[in-house]
Amino acid sequence: MKPHTITSRTVQDFPVDIDAIARLIAETQLESGEIPWCEGQKTDPWDHVEAAMGLSIGGYFNEARRALEWFARLQRADGSHYSAYLQGIPEDRTRETNLSTYIAVGVYHYYLITGEIDILTEMWPTISAAIDFALNLQTPEGEIYWAISPEGNVDPMALLTGCSSIFMSIKCALAVADILGHSKPLWRKALEKLGCAIKHKPYLFNMTKSRYAMDWFYPILSGILTGDEAQRRIDKYWKKFVVEDRGVKCVFDEPWVTIAETSELSLALSAMGNQDLAGIVFNWISDRRYEDGSYWCGFTCPDLIIWPGDKITWTNAAVLMAADAIYNLSPGGQIFSHQFWESLDISF
Repeated sequence: MKPHTITSRTVQDFPVDIDAIARLIAETQLESGEIPWCEGQKTDPWDHVEAAMGLSIGGYFNEARRALEWFARLQRADGSHYSAYLQGIPEDRTRETNLSTYIAVGVYHYYLITGEIDILTEMWPTISAAIDFALNLQTPEGEIYWAISPEGNVDPMALLTGCSSIFMSIKCALAVADILGHSKPLWRKALEKLGCAIKHKPYLFNMTKSRYAMDWFYPILSGILTGDEAQRRIDKYWKKFVVEDRGVKCVFDEPWVTIAETSELSLALSAMGNQDLAGIVFNWISDRRYEDGSYWCGFTCPDLIIWPGDKITWTNAAVLMAADAIYNLSPGGQIFSHQFWESLDISF
């Protein structure tokens, strides 16, 4: 597979300046490979990987690889990462399962775009340790506890969004394992248990986050809910979170639309195969950007006050990922597609 280079000229009159967004991420990246939220702010492992995926889409392959390698260097012996860093120094020593495992998604995404199989071999120990860390916190019922405290205590609560993200990470880890010839039957069993918990046992997710839009669409984005079940969930909560012609509210009871949540809902709709609606939602935010082509973090409704004013790396990466999925700009655009995972026989 040849590397797929993407520029803003890939599609005529394309609504997103791909290079401008990827360049913002690259210019925010530190020499170490770390990608903070924005200049001078913290880095968390999940958003760091999300930003690296944006670099891959934009064709900044060296920078993306440096970001993945940074993640590998900072991994702890038990496969975990701390929840926040500032220039490589831990700021929050909580160890969250979904943050630690997202590296599998970033590495597999990089491989899909570049075809560089050596990245899979190089990052396999990191991926394997991260997945094992999370699965060590899986209960017999299937849910995965969200974190270990700085004092070393397991917090016996599960997050719906976090567990959905872990489900996606395990799928990507299994795809990497298949390519490298590693048999991981216990991972497949854990994936099935986790999917069953999310799909059939909502009472297990005792850390209530139902105010947040991510709890609405992440079970769809990760591929746990597909087909008619996914559509019913979209329909059930659409009016709760969506402001027509504006975007998706981060939380339903605040008048704040965010670019990241709107992009991720577009991704979830695309993953289901509803490309038309995905494109409509994505176009709602197509002009919510600064003069340099990078996107706002969010804005209030109905007065359209930009808040906060920071140019957030992972928000801009989410825009690139949605654009890639909707407009089929690279092989990485299929990474959330339910049909794609069914073709790999790694689905629930």
